[in-house]
Amino acid sequence: MTLAHDISGSGPTLVLVHGIVHRRQAWDSLLDQLTPYRRVVTVDLPGHGDSALPELGADVMGQLIDDVSDFIAGVTPTGERAHVAGNSLGGWISLCLAARGDVASATALSPAGFFVNHLDQLRAIGTFQALRGTAKLFGDGLPRALRYKLIRYPALAAFFAHPSRVGYSAALADCRSLVSNELVDLGAELDFVLPPIVNPTVPVTVAWGRRDLILPVYQAQRVKKPFPQAKLIVLPGVGHVPMTDSPELISSILLAGSEVRR
Repeated sequence: MTLAHDISGSGPTLVLVHGIVHRRQAWDSLLDQLTPYRRVVTVDLPGHGDSALPELGADVMGQLIDDVSDFIAGVTPTGERAHVAGNSLGGWISLCLAARGDVASATALSPAGFFVNHLDQLRAIGTFQALRGTAKLFGDGLPRALRYKLIRYPALAAFFAHPSRVGYSAALADCRSLVSNELVDLGAELDFVLPPIVNPTVPVTVAWGRRDLILPVYQAQRVKKPFPQAKLIVLPGVGHVPMTDSPELISSILLAGSEVRR
């Protein structure tokens, strides 16, 4: 399927994959720091941003991973293996592509999939659904309500450690996506299962915000078992969506994680 995307910069290809209810513009704050060194591809996942949601089969997660893998193959120059990085759901997809050996490297920012048990997964999805319910209460008055910082900042606090750094237009787009996105309803049913054999040769970096309220940092301790080669970084003062919280720090992590290995 065709996924909406943008390409900018030059150098090794780095594909950036956002999280659930987000969109490719989530990476905009990093582009000036990445594009001098990387050919950056930002993409809207199926059912997000400008990408249509296809008819979903029984294995939604497997379908998403295959769609992104096919997309990466289509936008990567012949003879090159792309690097991939993702946040939340996009982080899990990135790690699955690394596990399959589909990419040159993977960097995951607060990735989904490392829940300590099913109740932990239900808690995360319940947070999204509670935020959706709150946004729905404003109805047609949502655009006006978000103009007030006393409303906008608390509405974003679960995702960002520094919600004041999120502009009005981005906040409105995020809240509208939260209300309309169909994958939120499927969250408790998504299977976060890695391939039975994980490729240990693909470099993996996992960075986790210590102030993540959606996927708390205690989940990071589960990364090393399936990915013993992973470089694990805990980021103080950073929330679930760290690109806006600390663009310079996250850019440096993405550049280091996608260095060309010879």
